[in-house]
Amino acid sequence: MTPPPPPARRRRAGAPERSYPRRGSVRRAQMITTYGVGSMIAVDNESFMVSGIDSWNMTDAPTVHEHRLARVLGVKSFRLPPASDDTSKDGVHVRRFPLWHSCPGCNALQHVGQFNSPPGKNECGDCHEELVPSRFVMACPKGHIEDFPYWKWAHRNNRQDGGAGLCGGELRLRTSGKTASLRSILISCTCGIPEVSMEGAFRRTALSDLKVYCNGRRPWLGNAPAEHCGEKPRTLQRGSSVAWQPIVRTALSIPPWSDGHAARLGAYWDDLRTMKDNPSEMAGFLKALTLQEDYEFSLDKVMALLEAENHEDDASEEDKGVDSAYVALRKQEYERLVAGRPEGETDHEDQFVCEPPRSSEAILTPYGVTGPMLVKRLREVRALKAFSRVDTPETHTDVHEAALSLAPMDWLPAMEVQGEGVFLRLDEQRLDDWARSAAVAARADRIRANHVRMLRERAQDPANVPDSPADARMVLLHTLAHALINEWSLDGGYPAASLRERLYADDSMAGLLICTATSDSAGSLGGLVAQGEPDRLEPALHSALRRAQWCSADPLCVESTGSGVGGINLAACHACVLLPETSCEHNNGLLDRALLIGTPEDPSIGFFHEALR
Repeated sequence: MTPPPPPARRRRAGAPERSYPRRGSVRRAQMITTYGVGSMIAVDNESFMVSGIDSWNMTDAPTVHEHRLARVLGVKSFRLPPASDDTSKDGVHVRRFPLWHSCPGCNALQHVGQFNSPPGKNECGDCHEELVPSRFVMACPKGHIEDFPYWKWAHRNNRQDGGAGLCGGELRLRTSGKTASLRSILISCTCGIPEVSMEGAFRRTALSDLKVYCNGRRPWLGNAPAEHCGEKPRTLQRGSSVAWQPIVRTALSIPPWSDGHAARLGAYWDDLRTMKDNPSEMAGFLKALTLQEDYEFSLDKVMALLEAENHEDDASEEDKGVDSAYVALRKQEYERLVAGRPEGETDHEDQFVCEPPRSSEAILTPYGVTGPMLVKRLREVRALKAFSRVDTPETHTDVHEAALSLAPMDWLPAMEVQGEGVFLRLDEQRLDDWARSAAVAARADRIRANHVRMLRERAQDPANVPDSPADARMVLLHTLAHALINEWSLDGGYPAASLRERLYADDSMAGLLICTATSDSAGSLGGLVAQGEPDRLEPALHSALRRAQWCSADPLCVESTGSGVGGINLAACHACVLLPETSCEHNNGLLDRALLIGTPEDPSIGFFHEALR
């Protein structure tokens, strides 16, 4: 069997296949986290919505390989969002949205196509003022979105049920300037109805009370047919954070998938799986592939990759119904971080180097910290799986995932972050002994009860409420990660927002990884790995714990019975352990510094209280 022909080469410099007017630019990473498919982006005085991935021209977009995450998400690979240079007019496609605009000169409020704008300009054809996109849109929890129904809102007390705008008048929008509230935004119609304000438009039932229902429109998918939808629409501001929330899945590149073999074989896995039981056929295939790709493929390495894939499948089947596929990914990462991978066993293409520190770790024994590892080379892939509106993953447990394309695609947009990190574990026997304390269990149970209540309140199906991950072990590891990030941001040369936690906490795991979180130059300064050496880690850990003993908000903070959203934090506030949201996996929830250092009344609650004597 001969390998398939090589993929088409990238299009050389020159005119793109189709040219579109260039409307602005964002960083590639923002296409995953901030301005992904379905989001609205402001460009000068205009507003656009990013189109679905099935409309993107991916000719020049690099492929990102992360085998484990791709299998979990059901795709073959990931792609970096396409980027255009100064001479190209191609890139990520956008569509104008919202379509209703207002003119600050004549106060007209209508569809943008009715302004008779000059070609290529977004201005009023009568007074030549630049048009202003509507501040308000209408969206539902299933991701549908459309223009706010201004006519129905203005005529809500002057129309029959179901009236759709046949008065023959023209809408006007003006601002009284008296206040900055919705009461000062006034809408009128030339048909003579009384002027009304936007006050009350954001009530949960404001639109449904007007018999305004969701039409199931998906403007990011172009001419996609409307879906049937029974959800009640909500009024949102165009720039609101709940108007678009990304659903991102991440994974670390770990052996055996972290070397050049796995990435170069990405297009041939289906063929290789069919030859798994026929090594001689595979050897011939790899020999032909070596000549074609100008890269030496090893039969032993390929067989090891296929064996690892089978082992992962078997492990997933064993955990089915207990742990999600994402938890299985974490367990694989934890095992590899514990085992390590010395730099001497890797080549220049390997994206995972994890070594024990050079100095003795005995100095960390009083803290219960064991097995620190220096992750000198690390790669994290973050893929945009879907997005949500109105309901967010942080506020609802069963959020609807809006699709990125009309038809299923075999790839998803993703970004990769290459940097470094420090991995720490806590002594599991000491952890278990500490967690059995009645006072410790009481604090952990309080956090867990508050979290379960919040999950139950936010679940649409009371019979399908996920279990809370909060227990004494998890909250301790989480709070320790926050304390260390704050400390290292002062001592390691990194801003706190450029560091990120990755927790490994369940009955079989008790570790945390603090790694660089940004894809720019702040991800490879080298200062973070240096903090993992025991002779530097011990003073940093001691300083972080001492700093956690006192908060400027004490005694209110340490005596809190519930803080944060839903009361899922205890002794935690912005003056002590909270971080930028980009650095935290749990949206700054499930934290309690009393589990680190104890309380003034009972210091023994703290896991590290003996080390601080």
